[in-house]
Amino acid sequence: MKKLFLIGIKDLKLVFRDRAALVFMLLAPFLLTIGMGFVTGRFSGSSSGLSDIPVVIVNLDQEQLGDALADVFSSQELADLMEPSESSDPAAARQLVDEDQASAAIIIPEGFTRSILPAQGTAFDQNFAQPEPVKIEVYANPTRPTSAGVVKAIVDEFLSRLEEGRIFGMTSIAGLMQAGLLDAQGAEREARALFQNVDQTESTAITLKPNQEGAEAVDFDILAYMAPGMALLFLMYTVSYGGRSILAERSQGTLPRLLVSPTSTAQVLGGKVLGIFFTGVAQVGILIVASSVLFGVKWGDAAGILVLILALAFGATGCAMLITALARTPAQVGSVGSAIMLIFGILGGSFVDLEQMPSLVRTVSKITPNAWGLDGFTTLALGGTLPNLMEPITALLIMGAVLFGIAVVLFNRNGIMQK
Repeated sequence: MKKLFLIGIKDLKLVFRDRAALVFMLLAPFLLTIGMGFVTGRFSGSSSGLSDIPVVIVNLDQEQLGDALADVFSSQELADLMEPSESSDPAAARQLVDEDQASAAIIIPEGFTRSILPAQGTAFDQNFAQPEPVKIEVYANPTRPTSAGVVKAIVDEFLSRLEEGRIFGMTSIAGLMQAGLLDAQGAEREARALFQNVDQTESTAITLKPNQEGAEAVDFDILAYMAPGMALLFLMYTVSYGGRSILAERSQGTLPRLLVSPTSTAQVLGGKVLGIFFTGVAQVGILIVASSVLFGVKWGDAAGILVLILALAFGATGCAMLITALARTPAQVGSVGSAIMLIFGILGGSFVDLEQMPSLVRTVSKITPNAWGLDGFTTLALGGTLPNLMEPITALLIMGAVLFGIAVVLFNRNGIMQK
């Protein structure tokens, strides 16, 4: 174990002595973050958090559930976050979004309430054909991906609460009827009462509230998305650089000499992997700390940050080892690593918010550590804690373990780690 650790520390020191590597690891993502901060107004004196997001609401439903969704955006809890306006023309609302006068338009079609809430006297009528659910349209502004994403998150949370309440309530009412504790009239009355308080926003996904100590509300800082996005973009370069060193040392004769020493092959490979892992952790950690100290970015739960960085570096290390196992020369690792860096950056949301991408792209993005890492950092920036990060952390750990396992098989088959 000691040898494994020493090999890892040795590789970490070598990386930090390489000026070219440091430029790509730290300086490039740091400068890109600063540049994007100026572009978005983060450093131009504007507010660092989201506020007064312009959203147009077209409520063609004009019934209970449509009114409830409109009331959510006009509620006191979202008063500092949203700046809603009403319209009766869907085309005009979309035009406002196209002209960049609104972040999104929410179009609630006619019949939305009737498609979910049964009409009077039909709740338990077996002969009544319930209309197909009517979908709400969120017409998003692609030039305001973060603001549009916040609007979509609130709508999704509203619909999720609606569906959960409907399923749970109807199941409970059916059980009471079967037990003879509720008649048909009482059941229908209770069914309609399920949606009386749906417009309450106490469990809305994004709200601005003081915590128990009375601190100020936590605003989402745009740099909390940009900084990790740039760090994750260059993380693939960093870990592929470490993988390239394995083939470089083999061609230079350093690796064979190490393998004939009183050190097992598993210890050598484990030490090399540990060095790549340490380097990835150091890179992301330094950039996160620097953005916090220099720009005042508030990352939230410290335990969540630490565990997420470790899981992220582990997942990226698995990718690097697979690239190394498939490559024949150090140059191939560098070329493939650079290509993967750009592809994962695009798919993972480092350049464009994934919410603005087609559903197929959002699905494919799940193969990248970038997407899971950004998901975790965004959750932390919005006030999440370690328990809220279980999904991205688990995905990253599984990704790293599976890819590392495949890489070990390929290493043995290609004889890369033979003496």
